[in-house]
Amino acid sequence: MERAAPRRVPLPLLLLGGLALLAARVAADTLMEACCADGHRMATQHRDCLLPYTSESKECRMVQEQCCHSQLEELHCAMGINLANEQDSCATPHSDNTSLEATFVKRCCHCCLLGRAAQAQGQSCEYTLMVGYQCGLVFRACCVKGQETADFAPSDIRDIQEAAKISEIEEEQEDPYLNDRCRGGGPCKQQCRDTGEEVVCSCFVGYQLLPDGVSCEDINECVMGNHNCRLGESCVNTVGSFRCQRDSSCGTGYELTEDNDCKDIDECQSGIHNCLPDFICQNTLGSFRCRPQLQCKSGFIQDALGNCIDINECLSISAPCPVGQTCINTEGSYTCQKNVPNCGRGYHLNEEGTRCVDVDECAAPSEPCGPGHLCVNAPGSFRCECKAGYYFDGISRTCVDINECRRYPGRLCGHKCENTPGSYFCSCTVGFRLSADGRSCEDVNECSSSPCSQECANVYGSYQCYCRRGYQLSDVDGVTCEDIDECALPTGGHICSYRCINIPGSFQCSCPSSGYRLAPNGRNCQDIDECVTGIHNCSINETCFNIQGGFRCLAFECPKNYRRSADTLRQEKTDTVRCIKSCRPNDVTCVLDPVHTISHTVVSLPTFREFTRPEEIIFLRAVMPVYPANHADIIFDITEGNLRDSFDIIKRYMDGMTVGVVRQVRPIVGPFHAVLKLEMNYVVGGVVSHRNVVNVHIFVSEYWF
Repeated sequence: MERAAPRRVPLPLLLLGGLALLAARVAADTLMEACCADGHRMATQHRDCLLPYTSESKECRMVQEQCCHSQLEELHCAMGINLANEQDSCATPHSDNTSLEATFVKRCCHCCLLGRAAQAQGQSCEYTLMVGYQCGLVFRACCVKGQETADFAPSDIRDIQEAAKISEIEEEQEDPYLNDRCRGGGPCKQQCRDTGEEVVCSCFVGYQLLPDGVSCEDINECVMGNHNCRLGESCVNTVGSFRCQRDSSCGTGYELTEDNDCKDIDECQSGIHNCLPDFICQNTLGSFRCRPQLQCKSGFIQDALGNCIDINECLSISAPCPVGQTCINTEGSYTCQKNVPNCGRGYHLNEEGTRCVDVDECAAPSEPCGPGHLCVNAPGSFRCECKAGYYFDGISRTCVDINECRRYPGRLCGHKCENTPGSYFCSCTVGFRLSADGRSCEDVNECSSSPCSQECANVYGSYQCYCRRGYQLSDVDGVTCEDIDECALPTGGHICSYRCINIPGSFQCSCPSSGYRLAPNGRNCQDIDECVTGIHNCSINETCFNIQGGFRCLAFECPKNYRRSADTLRQEKTDTVRCIKSCRPNDVTCVLDPVHTISHTVVSLPTFREFTRPEEIIFLRAVMPVYPANHADIIFDITEGNLRDSFDIIKRYMDGMTVGVVRQVRPIVGPFHAVLKLEMNYVVGGVVSHRNVVNVHIFVSEYWF
C-alpha cells in the first residue's frame, strides 16, 4: 500500500445551505466576501457574535452573523481536537458543560476520539455512521493522522523531523478535502453527504426527495394530515410548512388575533362608544355600557339625566319614627325627635303623649325571652320562665340554650356531637351514617339519596356523578349536570335562521318579535302577510301592501280623466292598484293622450347579504297590438327614481308576449324605500301610440331568512 503523505488537518467549516442562496440576492454593490471577513475577525478577536453589526445592509449583517458563528464553531472545534489529542478524554475542568462553547468543544472532542479509536482497531477512516457532516470530517482527520503516526518506527522519527518541518508550511496551504464530492453542495439541491462510495442527497424538514434522488419538493401537510389545526380552523399549505386559518368570523364586538383566536374589542379604550359626556363608558364582552359619572349617596335618587335628588324619608316611608317621636327630613337622611315628657326604662308615652305608661314587653308578637318560653310582665320590667334545656341569662335577659356537647365533651357521641336548641344529637363524618344505637357510624350508599343531578356510582366513603347525553358535569361542585349550550358551539350560529335559544338538553329557534313566524321545520322564519290575515290597521281609503317583516298602508288617487280599475291584480310578492283612462265625451286632448293606464305597484325585497348577480324583481307583460299597415314596437324605460343606477330594465320575449324585466344590479342596504317610474310605450312608425305608466314602490326589508 502506498503511504499517504503526512498532512495537517484544518478545522472543519460549517457552511449553511441557505447562505449561498441569500448572497445571490444581495445588491451588486455589497461585497459578501468583505462582510464574511468582518464576521471572522469578530469571532477571532472578541470570541462573541452578539456584538452589534455596523453595516447598513441587512443582507451584509446576516452574512456577518453567519460567518462569525461559523468561525466561532471552528475555534471551539479546534479546542476539542486538541483536548482529545492531549489527554485522551473530553473532561474540561472549571467549565460550564451547559454553555454553547462547551457543547461544540465536547462534540468535536468525541468525534476525534471516535476517529482515533477506529484507527487503533484497524477500521476504515471513511465514516459510515449518520453523525453529521462536520463530525465525519473530524472523525476522518483524526483517524488519518493516527495512521500516519503509527506507520513510522521510533528510529524513523528522527530522520524525518527535518523534512516534516519543511513540509509543514506546504501542508497548511493544501486542502485535504479537495476530492470531497459534497464540497459546495455537490449535485444535491438541499443537503449532501459523501459516504466515500456514493453521494447521498436529502431534504430539509417540510420537503421530500424526488425520484431523481437530487431534487426536493414541498410536502403538502394539509393533504397528508401532518398538521395540528384546531376544530373550526382550515389547513392552508405553504412552501416547506403550513398555516391554520379560522373558518368563521368572530362577530360584532370581537376581533381576530394572529393566533386565530377571538379577542374582545374595548370600545371604551378605542373611543368608538356613544356615551354622553356625563356618563362613563364601561367595557363588557362583545359590547359596552354607559354609567353615570356621579354616583348618588345613600338617601338620594338619580334621575334620567344623572342628577341626585334628595329622598324625603318622612313622606316615602310609612311611620319612619316610633310612636312619641316626630320625623324631620334632612339632606340625604332624616331624624326622629322625641316628644316630651321623657319616660324611664320600661315605660313609654301614651298615644296622647301626656303621661308614661308601663310597656308590656310580653305582648305579642314580641318574645323577649325567646320563642316558646313563658314571659311574665311586671311594672317597668318582665321575667322569663325557660323550658328544659335552657337557662336564663341575666345579661341578655333571655333564655339561652344549654350546649350539652361543650358541657360533656367526648361522653355523649362516638363521632361528632351537635348541639340543638334544648337538646343535642350525634352525627357522623361524610360517607357514614348513624347506627341504630344512635352513637356508632356505618358506611352509607350516597347514591340511594340521589346526590347527583343525573347518574351516580357509589364508592367507599364517597360517590361519583355522571351525566347523560347532552349534559356535562360541572367543574365547580362535580355533582350538578350542566346543559351543553348547542347555540354556543362553533356550528350553533348555523342551526337557526334568526336566533338560537338554548334549552335543557336541546335548543329552540325564534324569529323577530313582529312580522315573522317560525316555519314548520322549526328553524327558518316565514313572513306574516298582515294584509291577508287582516291584522293590519289600514283605513278604508288606504290599501294594505305586505312587505318583509311588516306592511304599509298606501293611498293612491287616480288623476283627472282616469278611473280606478275594479279589479286588483295580486301576484307573488306584488300588489298593484291600476288607473285606466276614462275620457269625457268630445275631450279630444284626453283621447289623443298616449298614456292609457297608470299603475301603482308595491314590491317587497330583502337585503341580500351576498349580492353576486342581478336579481329580477318586476315583469311587465304586454301583448303586441295588431296594426294593419305597420308593425308596432314596444319600448320599456325607467324615467324616474333610479337612485345610484341600482336598477335597469331589459326586454325579453316569453310565450308569444313581450316582457320588460326590471333587475336589481346593485346591493341595497335596508330599510330602504324607492319609487321607480316605468314606461311601456307602443311605437308605430316612430310615434308613440300607446303608453302605460307603472309607478313601482320598492320596500327593502332589513332582515331576510
